[in-house]
Amino acid sequence: MDVVKRGLGIESGNADLKKMSAEIIEAQRQSKVASSIDAAQSKIASNDIYGAFDTLNAALKLDPTNDKLNKLMGQVRPTWEREEKKRVANLDPIEAIKEQGDNHYKSSSFEKAIEFYTKAISKGKKGSETVLKCHGNRAACYKQLSNFDGTIEDCTEVLEHKPDDVKSLMRRAQAFEACERYKSALEDVRKVLSFGLEGAGKQNYDLANGMQHRLNRVIQQLKSM
Repeated sequence: MDVVKRGLGIESGNADLKKMSAEIIEAQRQSKVASSIDAAQSKIASNDIYGAFDTLNAALKLDPTNDKLNKLMGQVRPTWEREEKKRVANLDPIEAIKEQGDNHYKSSSFEKAIEFYTKAISKGKKGSETVLKCHGNRAACYKQLSNFDGTIEDCTEVLEHKPDDVKSLMRRAQAFEACERYKSALEDVRKVLSFGLEGAGKQNYDLANGMQHRLNRVIQQLKSM
């Protein structure tokens, strides 16, 4: 595939290379679908209905008309719906509101998600695990909508109770940077880096490291002006 990509970069109009690339992509798609079918069948056999549903749901996005996938989904969905109905009925009321927010977030309906997170925060106990998760998730929504003041406020609320929360530190650092509060952003990324690669996670550590270099340059440039 890499050879084909390089070839397309040199000869972007080459019909044979385009055809070869399309065939490879299609073969990869079919392979993923076949693997998903095997995985779903294995999960059904082990009575992992939620795992089977998620696997089939993702695979159907790749191949919506696949007969095997649809047949398996028809087998799994009724049980999944019954279990899901029971699970939701047993949720704590605040957790149920939060979950509605989560569902809207997953569908990129960020403003609607904010409504539910705000409702859960107002009804829940300040500092409780569920309420803190709502603050964190609402901060993510605000970030998506470029409401950086809202992001900072919610992340700060989480960090008052969980000072080592890496996600909140990174989100707040990015929001501080967007608001040109570079020193505050630098403080947050340095704290993330102090956790080390294992404590912060590779993705967050690498992101924080890149931000640190960028922020240091910006701060030095501002000092020299």
